[in-house]
Amino acid sequence: MKVAIYGAGSLGTVLGAYLAKSGMRADLISRNKAHIEALRKDGAHITGKVDFRIPVSAFLPSEMPDDYDVIILMTKGIGEEETVRFLSDKLSDNGIICTCQNGLPELVIAEIIGEKKTYGCTIGWGATYLSPGTVELTSGEDTFTFTIGKLNNTRDEGLQRLREVFSRMGEVEIAEDFLGARWSKLLINASFSAVSAVTGLSFGGVCGNLKARRIVQLIMKECVDVAHGKGISFAPMQGKNIEILASYSSLPKRLFCFMIIPFAMRKHRALKSSMLQDIEKGKLTEIDAIDGALSREGRKAGVPTPVTDRTIEIVHMIERGEIRPSPHNLMLYNK
Repeated sequence: MKVAIYGAGSLGTVLGAYLAKSGMRADLISRNKAHIEALRKDGAHITGKVDFRIPVSAFLPSEMPDDYDVIILMTKGIGEEETVRFLSDKLSDNGIICTCQNGLPELVIAEIIGEKKTYGCTIGWGATYLSPGTVELTSGEDTFTFTIGKLNNTRDEGLQRLREVFSRMGEVEIAEDFLGARWSKLLINASFSAVSAVTGLSFGGVCGNLKARRIVQLIMKECVDVAHGKGISFAPMQGKNIEILASYSSLPKRLFCFMIIPFAMRKHRALKSSMLQDIEKGKLTEIDAIDGALSREGRKAGVPTPVTDRTIEIVHMIERGEIRPSPHNLMLYNK
């Protein structure tokens, strides 16, 4: 099986290193020339919760070979269509793409290469890029989990192929309702991650700011309404009914949902969203891939998403340098 990890930054480098430890070769592909050169020279150095170095195969995109049976897509959700069109020419006749990106990337990918070749994966562990060739594993090895699936929830040979790859690093679960799982994750990312970027606050800080929490709740409600408008149900997250945070139709229930949000997020209070981290590094965020996906699906379903749309506008203002992340940006909302 010929495997590539496209977008070998923090998570991709860790995955590639563990696959190499298991005896499986996976080509690591990255636009970061210094990172690729370091990987070629000294191998992948994984530090943090573990500490090991191992030789890996690494290429720049322009050097990427053809005829891959599996391409694992781990780039940020920026310029996604162009990336997928490039990768489609790198697949073997029966090759597949498995995306580990945020948002609803399977919908975009399926439009380009077809639903039959499109797979998704959510990951339960984290890592941080430190320097060329070196990545810090920020989660313990006991968190190595992969949930894989397809938009139509069918089980086929492609899923077995992915299970064979990911099981070399950790536990693999085939989701019974993968699209529902995607929407559950979108519910959190589109609200908390985006509002963290708007305000510059951690998830705990967002919960503690009543205005920020209200914006989070409104985005969650829009996410629930859009999903229901498309006939989609939310899958449980870690055994919990995530939909309860925003599924309300009366003032008392809305107030109840508002009160329980901090309790539901208490384990993640210290988390600072990847969008905010990108802003702090002077990079573009995934706002269009995450909140943009919610907005696009809302238009398709005929469900308005005004708070989500305004959030996208504010984050773009921050990206352009017109404003900085701050709780003062909450005044830019009409509600």
